[in-house]
Amino acid sequence: MTIRPDAAAAAADIASGLLIDGEWTRAESTFDVLDPATGTVIAAVADAGVEQGLAALDSISRAAPAWAHTASRERAEILRRAFDAVISQREDFARLISAEMGKPLSESRAEVDYGAEFLRWYSEEAVRPEGEYRRSPDGGSRLLVARRPVGPCLLITPWNFPLAMATRKIGAALAAGCTAIIKPAAQTPLSTIRLAQVLVEVGLPDGALNVITTTTAGKVSTALLADGRIRKISFTGSTGVGRVLISQCGQHVVRPSMELGGNAPFIVDADADVWRAVDGAMLAKMRNMGEACTAANRFLVHRSVAPVFSSLLSERMAALKVGHGLDPETQVGPVIDEAARTGLAELIEDAVSRGAKVTTGGRAIDGPGTFFEPTVVTDVPTDSRMFGEEIFGPIAGITVFDDLDEAVHLANDTEYGLAAYLYSGNVERGLRTAERLDFGMVGLNRAIVSNAAAPFGGIKQSGLGREGGREGINDYLDLQYVAIDA
Repeated sequence: MTIRPDAAAAAADIASGLLIDGEWTRAESTFDVLDPATGTVIAAVADAGVEQGLAALDSISRAAPAWAHTASRERAEILRRAFDAVISQREDFARLISAEMGKPLSESRAEVDYGAEFLRWYSEEAVRPEGEYRRSPDGGSRLLVARRPVGPCLLITPWNFPLAMATRKIGAALAAGCTAIIKPAAQTPLSTIRLAQVLVEVGLPDGALNVITTTTAGKVSTALLADGRIRKISFTGSTGVGRVLISQCGQHVVRPSMELGGNAPFIVDADADVWRAVDGAMLAKMRNMGEACTAANRFLVHRSVAPVFSSLLSERMAALKVGHGLDPETQVGPVIDEAARTGLAELIEDAVSRGAKVTTGGRAIDGPGTFFEPTVVTDVPTDSRMFGEEIFGPIAGITVFDDLDEAVHLANDTEYGLAAYLYSGNVERGLRTAERLDFGMVGLNRAIVSNAAAPFGGIKQSGLGREGGREGINDYLDLQYVAIDA
């Protein structure tokens, strides 16, 4: 495993302060951002408190009327210039993502492309507001239905896709005419800070977007929601935190959009192309080292193809090169921190104690950083923690089924409903089966469901609302109906 010592260099030009009203301001204290591959400090950023959070809220509240009335073409051009700027700095953004989050450079480059696409998509959606002109049924009036910005927003992003989760929220909010505060995860704030720098550079007006970095996210978000001026919150993170935020929204009837946890099933039917399914499994499981809410979590494989599938998947997982994300040869980087690594070991221990078998990997890797071996576990029982909980790491657990109805039942037997995957040799049967899966997104013979043009989101305990697609901008718009005598 090669450790490259240049993670700090990737963060050298990043602002260390808070973006409030167009200015980068310092806080009384800072916190360190670590390279998870080495445990070394790569940057120190401002640690905001409630006072700075409320100052940011003052700023976006003042800026809200002017930004809401800015011509949609002007908002679109700013987002388009931001897209061009991010793409032109693709390698710098990719190195920054790998430095702070740990993913391999190849995946960081893919995240830059994916994240930038939200800026381009919403630059196009900004100039296509939906509205209607209707006749009243009694013929006595006309009904004008239009959409208008919901108002100041609070955007909270997770650590696992530090650029793409920011562009997905910021792009929609700004395109809709909303001002916003974005609060990135403390583990990976640098990509969001750099994105904000780009937006300022391409002409975003002061106060349209403020950036608050903090280690006391709960206190700051609670104060912002209690203030009464925030009209919408968009949060991506754990279901537990999401529930708390939803309850806090009730006091002032703040509109919540929540993209929460997942427990994605990956079903391989008896007639599936097993080699194609293994290719898909590697993507659905190992993208981002498995640290994704859409990651395949429970591999449900028909008994007739389970031996071949398990063997091929184990070979592929064992062959992956683990190392520092900035090493060009790396295929698997570290997990985000020691708590995450310890949790993975505990999941395997629990599954094995219940009869599961480890066919490859299964251990933490000694040395600096928080690395864990790519792992395959077979015969995972349905009462194990690995089957019922979100793994969020490079572990593939396989459970055998005998009948497709059984597989659908097992897949749906979870409080989560974000993403599911299904590999079938019969597209018609596959489509009918997909319609029976209680998930907001289904990949049919496909392992990647994320797309800026598609509505991303889940049902049940996996969240509320959608990001991306036409639906994504509508979450930031209110309907207004005007009655006209005519």
